[in-house]
Amino acid sequence: MTTTVITAEAPASPPAPRKRKAAGGSQLWRYLIVRLLLILPTVFILVTMVFILMRTIGDPITAALGGRLSAVQLQERIHAAGYDRPILVQYFEYLGQIFTGNFGTTISDNQPVTKVLLTYGGATLELAFYALIVAFIVGIPLGMLAAYFRDKWPDALFRVFAILCYATPVFFAGLLLKLVFSVWLGILPVSGRASTSTELDIELLPHPTGIYLIDAIQTGNPANLADVLTHAILPGIALGLLTAGIFLRLVRTNVIGTLSADYVDAARSRGVSEYRLVRRHAYKPALIPIITVIGLQIALLLGGAVLTETTFEWKGLGFMLAQYLGARDFVAVQGIVALLAVVVAVTNFIVDVIAALIDPRVRY
Repeated sequence: MTTTVITAEAPASPPAPRKRKAAGGSQLWRYLIVRLLLILPTVFILVTMVFILMRTIGDPITAALGGRLSAVQLQERIHAAGYDRPILVQYFEYLGQIFTGNFGTTISDNQPVTKVLLTYGGATLELAFYALIVAFIVGIPLGMLAAYFRDKWPDALFRVFAILCYATPVFFAGLLLKLVFSVWLGILPVSGRASTSTELDIELLPHPTGIYLIDAIQTGNPANLADVLTHAILPGIALGLLTAGIFLRLVRTNVIGTLSADYVDAARSRGVSEYRLVRRHAYKPALIPIITVIGLQIALLLGGAVLTETTFEWKGLGFMLAQYLGARDFVAVQGIVALLAVVVAVTNFIVDVIAALIDPRVRY
């Protein structure tokens, strides 16, 4: 008896990975578009808040020049500047000026706010760059060591150090650093961005960027580059430690969480050392939360830059903001704060893009 065996081929399964990839790609673009569109209302709200807060003390002319002009001269200046018009008219005019890149003219030194932003913005950007380098160099390795020595005395020591970093006022840390390394030891400059000779060489450049690190390289003199980096050590450390403490805690927590994952337990059962588990398996996953919080830390760095630049006479936007606040020049203050709001919003968007590209969970 012949038995016929009929084999039926199973129907081909649909290309699920492609569908998932397409769906993931559409979700990524939708997430990025939403984040991009949120920049405008964020900046709008921040600019509006700055405008309202600046007007709570009256018009800027009276605030800056009230004790130095007669009543008639003061009224003439107020009328010429348009501050005697209805508040809504001033508000919409201010929004129109911002969208055209016109932030007004400072009252104390009579120069365009845009020029102030371009002149001193590079210094603040450079200081934030140095601070981030310090935060990465200090926070990430110490966070990994704290996780490696979990619940031992090095872990406790690193956690105390992290608390001191982000709990100590940045101006106080700056003063301590100046006292130790500039006054007692005399090995680092006490203030400024560069020595006088280096600044003269930078001013002779045909197209200076305002970022002394780049400008010193353009001079072609290694001594200028060394001088700029030497002046940046103390301000960079003072501001960078503020963020390093946060990075240390984040890395420690996430490395400990990663070390309890199943694939790490499997590697541990094969005899992989704990040091290699931390260095190979837990390092990269622990960096994802660091990237996601960098946007928030940029705002913290810009806020801390005001005190850091004032402490070290680092002539950036923070230093000028303190000077204009002292002069009660609220037109300049308004422009600087508006620019910082734009920088924070754009930086958060860039960080969101990077986080979404490296971690698909961000957009779900």
